Amino acid sequence: MTSEHQGVRLRPATAGDAEAVTRVFLDSRAAAMPWLPRIHSDADTLAWITHVVLPTSTAVWVAEAAGEAGESGAVLGFAALAGRDELDHLYLRPDALRRGIGSRLLAEVRGAVDGPVHLYVFQRNAAARAFYERHGFSAVAFDDGSRNEENEPDVLYRWTPRR
Repeated sequence: MTSEHQGVRLRPATAGDAEAVTRVFLDSRAAAMPWLPRIHSDADTLAWITHVVLPTSTAVWVAEAAGEAGESGAVLGFAALAGRDELDHLYLRPDALRRGIGSRLLAEVRGAVDGPVHLYVFQRNAAARAFYERHGFSAVAFDDGSRNEENEPDVLYRWTPRR
């Protein structure tokens, strides 16, 4: 289902979005986490998005520009749901921050999950942590980094809907 609001349209991702999603992923991480080691090449990241993230995630949504001259159809961000309740990815282009796009993608994920949602965030990613905390997520566990390939300490966050 596609939804549009304030010049941004949310829709399910397709295989044809792989390059744009990869660019958002790489640009977002470089801008928000310059301290994070680059473990994979751009080509390997594209292959992973193409052959793993898009086809095996429970759902992937993209936010794209709608109606802006020269930008219409440009992917501004994406979110991926893994399993029944894990927000595996939520990334925005650096120039798309603070426009409500991340909040809308997060709302799509919450709407697709029947119950709590959990996610991991690198401990040093203060902006992402603040974003999730503003949206009612609570830190429930801290890890030493051994569970991710960057070996970067992370935090498990959980959000539980009010009943």
